[in-house]
Amino acid sequence: METSRPDLRDPDAETSAQAPANLQPEGRAVAVAYFSMEIGLEEAIPTYSGGLGILAGDTIRSAADLGVAMVAVSLVAGKGYFRQRLGPDGTQTEEPVTWAPADRLQEVPARATVEIEGRKVQLRAWRYDVKGVTGHIVPVFLIDADLEGNAEPDRRLTDYLYGGDERYRLCQEVILGIGGVRMLRALGYDNIRRFHMNEGHASLLTVELASEFATKAGTHDISPEVVAQVKPLCVFTTHTPVPAGHDKFPLSLVAQVITDYGHDFDRRARDFCLNGELNMTYLALDNSRFINGVAKRHGEISQHMFAHYKVDSITNGVHAATWAAPSIHALLDRHIASWRQDNASLRYALGIPKLEVWDAHRRAKQRLLRLVKERSGVGMELNTFTIGFARRAAAYKRADLLFWNLDRLASIQDKGLELQVIYGGKAHPHDQMGKDLIRKIFEFADKLKGRISVVYLEDYDMALAKVLIAGADVWLNTPQAPLEASGTSGMKAALNGVPSFSILDGWWIEGHIEGVTGWSIGGDPVTTEVGDDRARDAMSLYDKLENVILPLFYSDRDRYIDVMQHAIALNGSFFNTERMVDQYVRKAYFA
Repeated sequence: METSRPDLRDPDAETSAQAPANLQPEGRAVAVAYFSMEIGLEEAIPTYSGGLGILAGDTIRSAADLGVAMVAVSLVAGKGYFRQRLGPDGTQTEEPVTWAPADRLQEVPARATVEIEGRKVQLRAWRYDVKGVTGHIVPVFLIDADLEGNAEPDRRLTDYLYGGDERYRLCQEVILGIGGVRMLRALGYDNIRRFHMNEGHASLLTVELASEFATKAGTHDISPEVVAQVKPLCVFTTHTPVPAGHDKFPLSLVAQVITDYGHDFDRRARDFCLNGELNMTYLALDNSRFINGVAKRHGEISQHMFAHYKVDSITNGVHAATWAAPSIHALLDRHIASWRQDNASLRYALGIPKLEVWDAHRRAKQRLLRLVKERSGVGMELNTFTIGFARRAAAYKRADLLFWNLDRLASIQDKGLELQVIYGGKAHPHDQMGKDLIRKIFEFADKLKGRISVVYLEDYDMALAKVLIAGADVWLNTPQAPLEASGTSGMKAALNGVPSFSILDGWWIEGHIEGVTGWSIGGDPVTTEVGDDRARDAMSLYDKLENVILPLFYSDRDRYIDVMQHAIALNGSFFNTERMVDQYVRKAYFA
């Protein structure tokens, strides 16, 4: 989609597109510096753990498509998040992901330095160029502390994404926020209009910006007057109402680790402390001109959580061209030639012949079932209704809700309404409840053996997600409301004509039209309070599966395809990062 707003675009876009990456000049003025602890760039670069990183990657891809003058900053995660291994009983173990940044990225000559615990830690950056549909490039710089001259423990600080203990995490956030700003300056990016913090991990960048203003004023005092100059530059996106998603560090640890600013920072840090802790979310909230949640409902929840701040909302999206399966790509290319440049044109999917839609889906499903056979040895049936479920294994996502009543579930199968289920998802290495949840699903799968085929695919990543999401017949989502801030896997499914079957939470409150774009589980959310009526939700799931969805799939295929088409036309055309980035430009970056 061509934009008519010249202030969006990098004035050197055409030059950038024509020049080799290693000849592109650094230091052009950019409008936005986008900071994220994780970014999903491609399958072979393990710098992401889940939805936050995938969203960041999709955001950057759409910014490149739209010609937004943006630069992105993250950590190199030299040993990745982790490679998941699942034992026969579902016990998860973790292995490092060994990859060589030099094989995929270009090292830049610039260097930056941060001080951690009184030691100077040198940083370098690896560059990855994201090229948009028009040739415009958004550079991504992944910061790395693994340099000779750094103390050995400091060299390991950018190894593991979300690894280590509390101290390790704080050190990483120093490198991302403080080191990220210094690296951009070293690269010549001196005229940045907005700093966008994708979650609170990067909020220490506000401290570095304040320090810059203080230095320009000829003082080392980060005074309230200096801090006031930071707020107009910053944008903050909060992604979750779950407490574990908001980093907090004790003041004693902060004083030990952050030694770059002397005692003045210790004094100022107390302004952002609750109960003797530095709260990274509040640091970002206090110093941002624009704050948003990632869905309309999440914006309301966040406003309730952070009542003293004005919280807006911009609903998440996904990058359409990245997540459409090859068969769906071909289908859309035949019938909607402009869909990659103009995601809104996906509304014309309603005019695609139904048999072609079904054939494209069948090919995506065949691809999925081949992968299931290769990875698990389990043969699944092409003509059997297939439920897909894959996301981070966390207790509040309730991946086991489908198995609340095994007899009730099996009775559906016994009535000739056959189904099979494919799972995926990692638990954080320190999340014992998440690991227990995976084991429970293995237990249920064993109990249902011979009646309903249930497979859990290990090491869920971008490559597996692309196949699983597109090949399922329905995409199941069962979070404990209102803890699902947005969710994007259902958006990816919709792009592929796969309807959602979900609790009304997150984005699905906006995308759901009953029997048109998919189906709901349970009732409408009416409160910001957390509740967990599993029995009610499970019975709603079983009833709708047995009496609505499966009969439609098996006995009224034409009507089922109609739902698939509406998933693309209504949800795919709106819940994409092209629309989302355009909203950030209008509401946050250039407002």
